[in-house]
Amino acid sequence: MGLVLNRPLSEPRFADLLLQLDIPPDPSCDIRVCSGGPVDQMRGFVLHSSDWRAPDTLTIDHAYSMTASLDILRAIADGRGPARSILALGYAGWESGQLDAELRTPSWLAAPADEAILFDSAFDTKWRRALGRIGIDPAALVAVSGHA
Repeated sequence: MGLVLNRPLSEPRFADLLLQLDIPPDPSCDIRVCSGGPVDQMRGFVLHSSDWRAPDTLTIDHAYSMTASLDILRAIADGRGPARSILALGYAGWESGQLDAELRTPSWLAAPADEAILFDSAFDTKWRRALGRIGIDPAALVAVSGHA
């Protein structure tokens, strides 16, 4: 599975989601909400810094984790949550082995994780900055390939 992090949602707002879940929102604890992908868009996933964890938190690496339970939403609403976080509604999914096969072809470009790119609110430049981290100018990309 994967999360799309550069498609912000104007609705619902984080506070509205908390109210729907009967979690009293604290106005000072607001996080960005994005469309995480086309699959199961009623389900939320919080990508966050690894300074917070619950029993069901998935550790991605030393710096990043993901939690998909109400525990993290309650913690964020109470001001006890992770230092950095973003809520994705939905996810992108692949069949077993499909993504690995796609990564071996020129279908994907992979860049190292960057806290600013993952968590900041400059959604419209996330992909450009990610490409820049691997030395690629987006203007140099083409939609078709040829054969030599």
